[in-house]
Amino acid sequence: MNKDFEKCLKNRRIVKQDFTDSLILPELEDSRSDLLRAQKTFDEPDYKWATIQAYYAMFHAARALLFSKGYREKSHVCLKYAIQALYVDEGLLDQRYVEQFDVTMLLRETADYKRDFSKQGAEVAFNSAKDFLAKTEEILGS
Repeated sequence: MNKDFEKCLKNRRIVKQDFTDSLILPELEDSRSDLLRAQKTFDEPDYKWATIQAYYAMFHAARALLFSKGYREKSHVCLKYAIQALYVDEGLLDQRYVEQFDVTMLLRETADYKRDFSKQGAEVAFNSAKDFLAKTEEILGS
């Protein structure tokens, strides 16, 4: 098992949870909604918020994937490690999706906490989120 994922389990940053199936659809709806808002915000143009909203579109899609495996996250970084362990390491998802998640998470943190953002960064975040959501929907059959 992936050592980062094991550490997240040990530290209870990722936990097993019952009844996660009912949480999948709302997460996908939140992902779609955040992606639409990111596009509108980008068009305004408000690149900071477009970047943040695009990240949250990815975050909610990743949560849907995690819920489909019966887990819940308590950390954004551990969510990434869980997707790596449960999907990439199992051959269900290409490594590039975790890399896109990682880059978009960094873009969001930089935009949100350091007020460092750009049109190019917002485009990268939006395109990554769109790609990630489409792949998530394919995997989950949505």
